[in-house]
Amino acid sequence: MSKKTARRSAPKHSNVRALHADVRPWEMGPGRAPREEDRDQRYVRHVKPKTETQRAFIEALDAFHLALALGPAGTGKTYLSIAKAVEALDAGEVQRIVLTRPAMEAGESIGYLPGSLQEKMAPYLRPLFDALSDRLGSRHLGKLIADGTIEIAPVGYMRGRTLNRSFVVIDEAQNCTYGQIKMLLTRLGWNSTMVVTGDPDQSDLLLGMSGLQDIAARLDALEDVAVIRFTNEDVVRHPLVSSILEVV
Repeated sequence: MSKKTARRSAPKHSNVRALHADVRPWEMGPGRAPREEDRDQRYVRHVKPKTETQRAFIEALDAFHLALALGPAGTGKTYLSIAKAVEALDAGEVQRIVLTRPAMEAGESIGYLPGSLQEKMAPYLRPLFDALSDRLGSRHLGKLIADGTIEIAPVGYMRGRTLNRSFVVIDEAQNCTYGQIKMLLTRLGWNSTMVVTGDPDQSDLLLGMSGLQDIAARLDALEDVAVIRFTNEDVVRHPLVSSILEVV
């Protein structure tokens, strides 16, 4: 089983540090103390798993360069991915976070969106922004987006790229075709981590077009790739969510 030696050798106290407002995380020296006043909301330093599957997912993100998380809504797949991405950035293990998500409208059209690429993608990436804001604070998040440390990369703009020293989060992958997911997976560069999340039961594509389930089944055979499957028992939202998923 392939382990990420860089992650394993990092001191425990460096896994999660508050980001400094004036410098990039990888430029912070060991003597630089984090400033909690740089955050504009209360910051929970350590993310703790609430279920055994969440624990397995967190451990997989520490041990593997590529991990897939499949399962129903409300199981923490996206939030935990973002939390680990921020930890890696804080610890200097990566130089940037790259977020990508298919621009799929869930059964309804919201029409033409004006503005820049980031403004057009913002409604689709809202869940990722919410998680990032919770981990970083909205003010500092804005600075990291402005200087390119956190990058918004629509699926269609990823072709031909190599993502080195990056933590890549591919969210809502059930809305990607087999070819799109294959293209995204092959963007993985040196010293990078990639996590793919999605719920195969909630695809907005036509029946049979989603490639997530097939890709996960094929990658499950590889020893150096982690495939984590969540169930309804891992739902950490309102208890009714788990009950709803059982009957609908």
